[in-house]
Amino acid sequence: MILASAQQLPMASGDEFVAPGSEIFWLPFIGEGDWAITEQMIWGGVSVILICAALIMLTRNVSIVPSKGQFLFEGFYNFARNSIARDMIGSKHFMRFVPFLFALFTLLLVNNWFGILPPVMNPTYGRIGFPIAAALVVYVIYHWVGIKRYGIKGYFAHMVPDGLPGWIKPAILVLEVITYFITRPLTLALRLFGNMFAGHILIVLFVSAAAYFLTQGVVFKLLAIPTFAMAGVMWLFEALIQALQAYVFTLLAASYIAGAVAEDH
Repeated sequence: MILASAQQLPMASGDEFVAPGSEIFWLPFIGEGDWAITEQMIWGGVSVILICAALIMLTRNVSIVPSKGQFLFEGFYNFARNSIARDMIGSKHFMRFVPFLFALFTLLLVNNWFGILPPVMNPTYGRIGFPIAAALVVYVIYHWVGIKRYGIKGYFAHMVPDGLPGWIKPAILVLEVITYFITRPLTLALRLFGNMFAGHILIVLFVSAAAYFLTQGVVFKLLAIPTFAMAGVMWLFEALIQALQAYVFTLLAASYIAGAVAEDH
């Protein structure tokens, strides 16, 4: 399960090892160039189908005494509902955002885990366009919620805490506008992208290095064993990081929504 597909492994040039680079994330499926349909796009669509099918199967025969599948689903749902939505947004406003946050967390988790699960072995969010798209959805929602609640003028006024001296409020407003409109979406997307990109690079590096060692002398062949073992360690570590990043992204989305609907700044 730690072996990447052959097309992702860097090739050796003569006796020289070629380390993996960003090219392993460019996997066009149909077409070429900027308008190509990539494997990540395909697997992103497949993830939606798999999630919908799993949810339908697990909720089709709901009963008071839950089956094992229903029990697992309820635990997963309650985690998103209670530990993310309610804890961050508060009991007054959280329920209407639970479907979005649950869907967001599930989609991120499945597509992140695609990076370690065959036959995919490439995280969807390792391509920068996907984290940007997810961040933009969050961006639109929390701004829309805030403007709907306070109005445009009130929304900007809400960014400045009460009780500040009048002379400092313009500077604080400028900083808050930069944070709300630039820093938040930028860091949200880059954090997810950076972790998915770096983790996958490390796994491919260890696997391709071990495969390269097997083509060399006896000493290098022996080095292939611990190198493959490190690939396994990185595989397990990446599984944890991928789940954590899905949680952090969703938690931050909930916190931004909470700030938009909060009574106070």
